Amino acid sequence: MRRLRIAIVLAALVPVTLAMMGLQHVAIRFGWRMAHALPRAFHRYVCLLFGVRVAQEGAPSAARPLLIVANHTSWLDISVISTLEPLSFIAKREVGTWPVFGAFARLQRSIFIDRTRRKGAAEANREIAERLAAGDAIVLFAEGTTGDGNRVLPFRSSLIGAARDAIADAGHEARVMIQPVTVAYPRRGGVPVGREGRAAIAWYGDMDLIPHLAPIMAGRPIDAVVAWGEPIPFGPGSDRKEVARLAEAAVRRAYARLVTGREPV
Repeated sequence: MRRLRIAIVLAALVPVTLAMMGLQHVAIRFGWRMAHALPRAFHRYVCLLFGVRVAQEGAPSAARPLLIVANHTSWLDISVISTLEPLSFIAKREVGTWPVFGAFARLQRSIFIDRTRRKGAAEANREIAERLAAGDAIVLFAEGTTGDGNRVLPFRSSLIGAARDAIADAGHEARVMIQPVTVAYPRRGGVPVGREGRAAIAWYGDMDLIPHLAPIMAGRPIDAVVAWGEPIPFGPGSDRKEVARLAEAAVRRAYARLVTGREPV
């Protein structure tokens, strides 16, 4: 039954994915407005096929420029968040070279940062600035990597500060709204997820993708929750470390509440 389930999911996923990738490529090339909407429709389809049910608490801010900072445990986070809003992501340069995921990231207009090259970082900062100033909502996974799902890793203030500096350096308004967002997977198959269950959903370290995909596709339905926090103004006089601390604290509180079902002390 497990193999049959995987075969059915792949049979439904592959042709639709190829068709939407081609359409999205054309939409980006010609600047069609559907380039913002197609990724959202695609991720909703992925979540439907994979049995991921997405709920949200709160709402994304209407303020612009808006940088969304989120925790990160799995590739699944991208699909879950993307079902709710037209979004782009900030990613490491190497993500753009990954098979399949690299193509998906480019088609969602992700911004790739190469922090090992000063020129590459400057180019990425200019793109971040222009996109934020144009009204795009951009997601930054502020931990800088994925975790095992049982804790939130420290937020990297340098990543958050770069967004504000980028928009100021480009001559735009230096004030950016930072909105903390928490992604959690509290239940699976209607049953609360424990430590081992959260680690099974997470994709981190040196885990291979294909062995991780199979139990997600064939396993019990997953309940995902996206909790939008209160936006934090980040202006020229703001301390980036303090803003990162506030955002991290908001995500930690929300994550603890979502995975335990009770308010943290």
